[in-house]
Amino acid sequence: MKILLVSSQDYIHHPIPSRHHNIFEELAERHEVHVAHFHVSRGVPRNTRLVVDEATQFPVTNPLFHYTINTPYHFYIFKKILRENRIEMVVAAHVLAGTAVIHAAKKYHVPVIFDLKDWFPDSAAAYFGNPAIQGIIRNSVWAITRRNLAKSDAITTVSPSLVDKLRSFGFSADLITNGVDTSIFTPQDGSSTRKELGIATDDFVIGFSGAVERWYAIDEMIRALPALVHHRQNTRILIVGGSLFTRYDAELRHLVRGLGLSEHVIFTGTKPYTELPRYIACMDVCTIPLSPPRWVDIALPNKFFEYSACGKPIVMRPIPDVTRIGGPNLFVYRTQEDFVSQMKILMKNPPTYRINLENYSWKEKARQFEALFERLT
Repeated sequence: MKILLVSSQDYIHHPIPSRHHNIFEELAERHEVHVAHFHVSRGVPRNTRLVVDEATQFPVTNPLFHYTINTPYHFYIFKKILRENRIEMVVAAHVLAGTAVIHAAKKYHVPVIFDLKDWFPDSAAAYFGNPAIQGIIRNSVWAITRRNLAKSDAITTVSPSLVDKLRSFGFSADLITNGVDTSIFTPQDGSSTRKELGIATDDFVIGFSGAVERWYAIDEMIRALPALVHHRQNTRILIVGGSLFTRYDAELRHLVRGLGLSEHVIFTGTKPYTELPRYIACMDVCTIPLSPPRWVDIALPNKFFEYSACGKPIVMRPIPDVTRIGGPNLFVYRTQEDFVSQMKILMKNPPTYRINLENYSWKEKARQFEALFERLT
């Protein structure tokens, strides 16, 4: 089958792989998969099995400006891509570009699946600090997303709660959760990476891996650190990742210096995805400090699957869909005092686990998309 993916990000240069990278690279082993290239990021280009179709006329790095000024070109180029490559299936996961590709697909009678990989109105608004601007962005993005959903032939989304949320707006969606590469995310020895980072064997390491953005309250973890250091001097926080479009990581570094905690917090910056398991192996406890209350009820973060596949205990804010899946490695906190208490308990004897996640492997998620393709064609 010939498939066109219109992802929600710069597929080639974005430093952090999304569900689309993992699922569609797998599908490209059996299908001819094209991907629209939005030249927003400036990272090192990734290798890909997909056929890359340039969809950028003005390579502006600011995402809002990029997609806005390239919209007229998108209406032209997607018709060209569909026509010349005889595309048989479109998977759209973008707000403005999604509108353009759905318009093109309708012209050529190509089925469209809209993959809502998070709640776009809130995720788009999160990049802006001004509440008035946030409101404008949120309402505008929802209006466009709603239209895209209505004009698609099928909808997929990542969590049971998002399925329920869409149902409340009158949309039926198939659940295809995020997953994990079970070939690389496995329990392993982190001693060599600890040595590389200057972490002693008996240090207690609280870890975070992923995009360092404000929807994770990493600053609250840092503010809780003095109490933990007072309890156990050799406590550290390891932050693996960087900020993409904000200065949140710089703000965290400033906070660490201001609190006099530089010896207790390690920032690695963004690391290649394939290296994440060896950094997670350094961590005694992994964290999911999800911040905005409006996201908690729809979230099912990738890092839950990655941490679990590596056999790590997870200290997290209440996330209903993670709790639905469950597991012996989940420890929930609601306040900073809860966070400190959970960590003190885990310090006594940090557990490790063997958790089978084959049902959540990216190979399985690719098979679920294939089943949907067959149903639509």
